[in-house]
Amino acid sequence: MFLFAAFFAATAAADEGMWLLPYLQKMNIADMRAKGCELSAEEIYAADRSSLKDAIVIFGAGCTGEVVSPEGLLLTNHHCGYGAIQSLSSVEHDFLKNGFWARSRAEELPAPGLEVRFVRRIADVTADVLGAVPSTAMGEERAELVKKQVAEVRKRFGKEYPGMEISVKPFFGGNQYFAFAMEVYKDIRLVGTPPNSIGKFGGDTDNWMWPRHTGDFSMFRIYAGKDNRPAEYSTKNVPYRADEYLRISLDGYEEGDFAMIMGFPGSTQRYMTSYEIDRMLTITNPQRIFIRGERQKILAEDMLASDKVRIQYASKYAQSSNYWKNAMGMSRGIERLDVKRKKQEQERAFQQWAEANSVDGERYDEALGMIRDAIAASNEAYAAQQYLNEALQRSVEIMTPASYVIAAVGKKGKKLEDPEALKERLRGFYKDYNPATDRRVARRMFELVMEHVKELPDVFVAAEGQFDDLDTAVDYLYDNSVFADETRALEFVDRFSRERLDEDPAALLALSVTGKMLELQQAQKEANRNYADGHRLYIEGLMRQYPDRAWAADANFTIRLTYGQVLPYDPADGVTYHYYTTLRGVMEKEDPKNPTEFSVPDKLKELYAAQDFGAYANGRGELPVAFLANLDITGGNSGSPIMNGRGELLGLAFDGNWEAMSGNVAFEPALQRTISVDIRYVLFIIDKFADAGYLVREMTLVRDGKPVAE
Repeated sequence: MFLFAAFFAATAAADEGMWLLPYLQKMNIADMRAKGCELSAEEIYAADRSSLKDAIVIFGAGCTGEVVSPEGLLLTNHHCGYGAIQSLSSVEHDFLKNGFWARSRAEELPAPGLEVRFVRRIADVTADVLGAVPSTAMGEERAELVKKQVAEVRKRFGKEYPGMEISVKPFFGGNQYFAFAMEVYKDIRLVGTPPNSIGKFGGDTDNWMWPRHTGDFSMFRIYAGKDNRPAEYSTKNVPYRADEYLRISLDGYEEGDFAMIMGFPGSTQRYMTSYEIDRMLTITNPQRIFIRGERQKILAEDMLASDKVRIQYASKYAQSSNYWKNAMGMSRGIERLDVKRKKQEQERAFQQWAEANSVDGERYDEALGMIRDAIAASNEAYAAQQYLNEALQRSVEIMTPASYVIAAVGKKGKKLEDPEALKERLRGFYKDYNPATDRRVARRMFELVMEHVKELPDVFVAAEGQFDDLDTAVDYLYDNSVFADETRALEFVDRFSRERLDEDPAALLALSVTGKMLELQQAQKEANRNYADGHRLYIEGLMRQYPDRAWAADANFTIRLTYGQVLPYDPADGVTYHYYTTLRGVMEKEDPKNPTEFSVPDKLKELYAAQDFGAYANGRGELPVAFLANLDITGGNSGSPIMNGRGELLGLAFDGNWEAMSGNVAFEPALQRTISVDIRYVLFIIDKFADAGYLVREMTLVRDGKPVAE
């Protein structure tokens, strides 16, 4: 266990790092205190009592949120709440366009399917998982041994923390393991959201860019049973009683001030090699950019033509577009910042060290070769699998309800399990489905697949012999499948027939695509095992090579802390970006020719004209909107609280900057910035714009660390 003693022997001194909470005392707190943090490590994270981390939650499937009142009031980004807001919207009640604010607890809207997770326990279980795994074990043998031990740990934690969700995650390429016990609350209600013209101001044009003027926030409330434990939705539930919640700072920040973020970063690949960068630049990103771009053109046209379709596809379009632009920025950043060459230099140094220092059984000198060969062996199948995933599984929606029914009956079954639950699931799907739009998308996606994928799913091969042209095949699919229409799909469930399911063209398509995806996945299995071994050995070797360096694990959607300073940056020669923006910039960006992205509500204009900023103006009389800090975040951190040295809320992180989009692979301290919405702008919108000041009064506002008297 030499390795893990070395991991935490050094003190972190760089802005890079998504740090594990249990090791703040050993690795980070001295540096944090030197930079301006006033909290102790135990006040941030304590294993056996409540601490700051108990105010932070996983919000939904992939974001972060924070509790800001004793009664379960929760803030996150507007784009994180977007799916829930969209699902609660209709043409008659368009909360996306007009916003929504509950005027009392009774008006708060249940958001079905939305959950939040509190991390209640974190434990290093490396010894439990790897203690019974021989250091020489590789490939399938190692994977099976690890899988068995992880299952044992989950079982034991499940007994220790009954009713909680248990997760065991690998770190450092599988060299370390942590277990997490999480309490899952399922009764979450929408309290308020600004309109798109504030919460999505700037749209795709401003996404990932600075200067930024987006009021990217929404507000929910957590409800619980009367025992304060998780409970399914009920009118008898009560607001969650929070032992820990964030106080709200009205002090703001100045350049150089300490700042920190706690949240759930999704995924980084900081230990990626040059071979993986080649794959990203030649396969992953180009395919994603092209396929999503083609689909988004069609969605945008239909959304512009119909309010109903706009609401149905708002969340789908936003999710697709976000990582479409991310992929473009990632490739641009990697090439512009010469990341591949820097990785190659690191690899050459590592190989020299490994050949001189590896002893029998360690195999560090084989690590890079294993990664290189695994990538080369799997590239063709990987490319085909990704193409089918992007063009068919993610894009052609008619397969989704067909897959629901297939799953409900099984491969050989003749009866549906729980048909009422299935019908409820189908109704949820069709609420946000437009068959005409999906038909247009399918026509284009099928065309792309047939042009770019060599090994087609069987149904495509059969269609080439059955139909004269692509248009005829697509029309046959949508004209003859029961899944192209909600009424027919629900009637089919009521009169279910296995024979009809086996003949349905959408079901045949879904089964064929899934089968080909599994085939391609199987083709990569051996290469992926070899890659996993090489990746693990490479990381372990790097840490042996540089034992005094502070190493941070890649993000894997577990709770982390990052810290640094509020800072501007220089994106290019002769250009300096200020570290905050103001409401004046919102007014300057208004563009009547682009009302979808740069529309400003009349009331916001009136408040600006009157300079009616109340207690939310800064010392210069401006209303701050967004600001920058050199913090290390990625997807999943959306909605994370950015806090000052006392742990008070300064704002909500919502984006990274365009110039450092390569940050998931290589952190660039001179360029990498987190973009956050200023909490004072959030409060201003709630209080002055939405006239929902009662929500502000529910929070604890502070100046100089002391509560502000009402």
